[in-house]
Amino acid sequence: MLDHISIGVRDLAQAKAFYDATLAPLGYRCLSQDDTSLGYGAENIAFWVLLREMPVPADAASGLHICFAAPTRKAVDAFHAAALTQGGHDNGKPGLRADYGAGYYAGFIADPDGYRIEAYCNEAP
Repeated sequence: MLDHISIGVRDLAQAKAFYDATLAPLGYRCLSQDDTSLGYGAENIAFWVLLREMPVPADAASGLHICFAAPTRKAVDAFHAAALTQGGHDNGKPGLRADYGAGYYAGFIADPDGYRIEAYCNEAP
């Protein structure tokens, strides 16, 4: 249903270091970059990071989060570990979430700007 999503950040260099490291284990990379934007995807850009003076304030109560598809559980683990080394904050360690589904394996992070992001795999155990 969605073609792409965009978020705003105050520090594009910090966001690039963070998203380059955390999205690489999932098979995504920066496909477009200029002074004001970064575009990530596997073959096509589906996630834009835009330099903005006033990004959306972090609000855990808003319900907003972005979920990235992961090819394997190991990729979810690597995503979570990379995010922590790049200034992300743990928002749920990688593991099975039986209440979401039998094979639902996910890890949750808040990025340096406070966006809540998830990597998810529905690989059979």
